[in-house]
Amino acid sequence: SQRVQYHQQNVDKAQTKVRSKKDNVAGVTLPVFECYTDGADTFQWTGLSRGGQQVARCKEFFAKAVSLMVDLASLQTSFITLDEVIKITNRRVNAIEHVIIPRIERTISYITTELDEREREEFYRLKKIQEKKKEMRAKKEAAAKLRNATVTDGGGREAPNMLSTAEDDEILFR
Repeated sequence: SQRVQYHQQNVDKAQTKVRSKKDNVAGVTLPVFECYTDGADTFQWTGLSRGGQQVARCKEFFAKAVSLMVDLASLQTSFITLDEVIKITNRRVNAIEHVIIPRIERTISYITTELDEREREEFYRLKKIQEKKKEMRAKKEAAAKLRNATVTDGGGREAPNMLSTAEDDEILFR
């Protein structure tokens, strides 16, 4: 009973402690845990009389078990964090594949259609302008021919055009 009280009084803080560090894996910050011993062994004289070797071996196995559990906790935390990041990345990929890319493709198709329509309108407009220019040129030429064809005499009357193709009365010379 006296030994138990002695051991309970010596247990005021943990000898094995866990330290956390950060590790960067593919742009993801992961916590990494490692265990270390802090302070002197308060149980170094335990069991010197009877069963000391068994207690020391049990203590050694317990330290290994704690170390393995800390490594396992570090791996599990890393797996959970990476799984969450992978899920987020998959959601983003799905959003890009099924929402953003089709939207951009529809926008490109709409813009292409509008540009084609404007090109057709421009072509039609240019054709109409050419037709109007031809008509105006033909009217100007007709007006110029008409001006050249009609000559007036001094009295304001139009003199007949001698070069016109209109049929003249046949004149017979005897």
